[in-house]
Amino acid sequence: MVYKRFVEGSGESMTTSLLSEEELLLRNTVKEFSDQVLAPRAAKHDELEEFPHDNFRDIADLGLLGLMVGEEYGGAGGTTRQVAIVSEEIARGCAATSLIYIVHLTLCTHFISQYGNESQKNEYVPDLVSGKKIGAFALTEPGAGSDAAAIQTTAIPANGHLVLNGTKTYISNSPDAGVIVTMATHDRELGYKGIDAIIVDGDADGKIVNKLQGKMGIRASTVGEVVFNNCHVPANNLINEENLGFRQTMEVLNASRISIAAQSLGIAQASLEASVEYAKNRSAFGGPLSDKQAIQNMIADIATDTEAARQLVMHSASLKDAGLSYHTEASMAKLFASTTAMKAAHTALQIHGGAGYFSPTPVERYFRDARVTEIYEGTSEIQRMVIARNLLKD
Repeated sequence: MVYKRFVEGSGESMTTSLLSEEELLLRNTVKEFSDQVLAPRAAKHDELEEFPHDNFRDIADLGLLGLMVGEEYGGAGGTTRQVAIVSEEIARGCAATSLIYIVHLTLCTHFISQYGNESQKNEYVPDLVSGKKIGAFALTEPGAGSDAAAIQTTAIPANGHLVLNGTKTYISNSPDAGVIVTMATHDRELGYKGIDAIIVDGDADGKIVNKLQGKMGIRASTVGEVVFNNCHVPANNLINEENLGFRQTMEVLNASRISIAAQSLGIAQASLEASVEYAKNRSAFGGPLSDKQAIQNMIADIATDTEAARQLVMHSASLKDAGLSYHTEASMAKLFASTTAMKAAHTALQIHGGAGYFSPTPVERYFRDARVTEIYEGTSEIQRMVIARNLLKD
């Protein structure tokens, strides 16, 4: 396999990672799609705060919903590195769409394709890969966020069904989802050992989704409160065996952190590109901003941090693809990339001055979008805890 090292102009995405010909083709294809399709739509979708069905259909048509899914289920195969490349490029054009993509693919589709039985895979995965159905992942509850083992939603066996009762909140994609991988416990006294993963259909009786609005950023990614009130789900929708749900969830979340890190990277890259473009074209004090050393220093810092974040993202993805331990590196990538996204968006806003404070200037949206990357998929504090625990354990 031929590998290429490429570094493009400062106004475009840069990387010093070694990309294969296949990865480079994928990256360029999604970059063009992001520039020509996603970016022009982003401001309107953000303003309306509605699920971007047009973006989702276009992503499905590109075959991107089938990455790392077996061909026998309609997937395209592929690698974690490829998912990271796609997640970054989509986020560069529209961060909200990238979150929709990541939740659908890495938290829902991959969960079923990795841990489901053949019947579950054949029933659910093809529709998720084609985009016929939108996927969601229901873990967080009003009293259980970072402490996933504390979930209270129950799934009690009864007459060939699992009866779900409880409330999930801040569930991305849920108002539009046709498939929700849901974490529930069959015995609260067992703690994390009692947690199961269950597939819940979007039209299941006894399930109500209340759409949550008013988000600071990532506004086109719909979020809901999912209420289960004696929701009956077929018992064969239990994924794998009882008591493995928590372990499966932690593994899926570890992998998904790489994608969220890539999303953060995309926001940082977009902030860098906007800063370079504005500095070149905005005149002040007798010349372009790009001639001012203070501005040059800001741009240099964004570029350096963004490239460092990219190396962490691709390194953790490469470790996972090689079957090596990657959990610590995934947390490092998520921690550093999300911090970089926030710093880059903040700096881009500063470079733009008053113009950057108003919509529809993209940097105003980047700043709002970047903030949540330090919160979801494990806060920065949780990532530091994971990194330290892994380094200090015997």
